[in-house]
Amino acid sequence: MIYPLPAALISCGSTPEEYNVMTVSWLGTICSNPPMVYISVRPGRNSHAIIKKNGEFVINLTTVDMAEATDWCGVKSGRETDKFKESGLTPIPASIVKCPIVEQSPVSIECKVREIKSLGTHDMFIADVVNIIADDKYIDTESGAFDLASSGLLVYSHGNYYSMGKKIGKFGWSVMKEKTKKKLGLK
Repeated sequence: MIYPLPAALISCGSTPEEYNVMTVSWLGTICSNPPMVYISVRPGRNSHAIIKKNGEFVINLTTVDMAEATDWCGVKSGRETDKFKESGLTPIPASIVKCPIVEQSPVSIECKVREIKSLGTHDMFIADVVNIIADDKYIDTESGAFDLASSGLLVYSHGNYYSMGKKIGKFGWSVMKEKTKKKLGLK
């Protein structure tokens, strides 16, 4: 297994009566241009049928503060309970897709399904990223980039949840001049 991975909440459904949210850790980026992602979902999951029918979902990254709700949404079924209501998570309208985003999430990635691949125990939903919503409090005012370190993102590895660690470098830092590393506080 290639771990850790984000512990993400996947929201789906085109009407409030259909809204559902589930926890997924088998997800990732598969292309940058055009921006594409995937999630892998077992066909027996309630959200699988909703995503397959509507052709869209939202990847909501989670934080340490959301850990209990994230875990809860991974073990409860949306067939039996209103997971938004019971978990304390808040569904709010997305910008482009009909399914909701999770208000508490620092980053929500709106996706439209391009293809579904049946792979055995899971189906892989390959999707185009159509919009990204990030909480302004995590945007670095100087660079305009998402500040991963301050967001406290939650990751999952072999049945355990972890918070993200501190930044140790950036792309290309291994070949950067020592003077530049020192100036950037990377050494």
